[in-house]
Amino acid sequence: MYMFKKASKTGLFAVLLTFLLPLVSLNANPFLENLTWAAHGSIFYFAGDNLEYSYKTPSQEIPKADHAPITASLGISAAWKIMDFLRVEVTEDIYFKNYEYNTELNYAMTCSIENREAFVLGLLTGLQITGFIPISDNGTALRIYAGPAIDIRLVFKAFGLHPELDNDAIEKAQEIRKYFWSDARWFYPVTGIGMDFPVSEKFLAGFDLRVWYPLYRHEELSRMHGWRFGAGLRITPRKKTKVSDTQIEIPIQPQEPPRIDPPDLPATPAAQ
Repeated sequence: MYMFKKASKTGLFAVLLTFLLPLVSLNANPFLENLTWAAHGSIFYFAGDNLEYSYKTPSQEIPKADHAPITASLGISAAWKIMDFLRVEVTEDIYFKNYEYNTELNYAMTCSIENREAFVLGLLTGLQITGFIPISDNGTALRIYAGPAIDIRLVFKAFGLHPELDNDAIEKAQEIRKYFWSDARWFYPVTGIGMDFPVSEKFLAGFDLRVWYPLYRHEELSRMHGWRFGAGLRITPRKKTKVSDTQIEIPIQPQEPPRIDPPDLPATPAAQ
């Protein structure tokens, strides 16, 4: 429990520091001029062997696991241009999901709401190198990126349970928390591709397709277990063009040298 609290606080501090650091030095104009941000929303799919786990009643077979492990997320990203075709980008996605602990295989799996034991709030933080490929002068561009990501999952006892289930849910939530933070299950490298299109003078709209793949391996589950797939839309405020940044050539007219009139000479007396 102590390690979880310490890791959670460290992760939250890192996330806040990443997004607040640019605000510390507002006078760093070169940095701010190369900084862009975007807001995005995505749909996540958690690949797993969830369809295999169910229990039977006299009338029907009810899945214990979530047969459609899909969830929505909201996020924000900030990118810093280090070269014309290269960016360093930080992304943050926030999502939530119901989980239960599978005691047969000793692993945490997404579950249907009827079988929830824990409520998980995820902070999926990525740091990636982005290749930026302009397609036209109007702002249309292709983005290809890859980098490490960590999933800071905050685990709580499921809400709205019957009082008789509280103690068991607390124990299961602890097991889920241990599972998430062991064997580097919090580390998810990410790769993705996206495009941006101009929608107005102030905004770009685009889409992203992303894949997160785990480095851990559960021997009794399929190779696709633990993978994540995301598809989403994003909107990016466009940078304002500064007049000072535009080179204006002013033709220089040749100047004629100043004209100097000769001094007036005294009048000569008329000859007698």
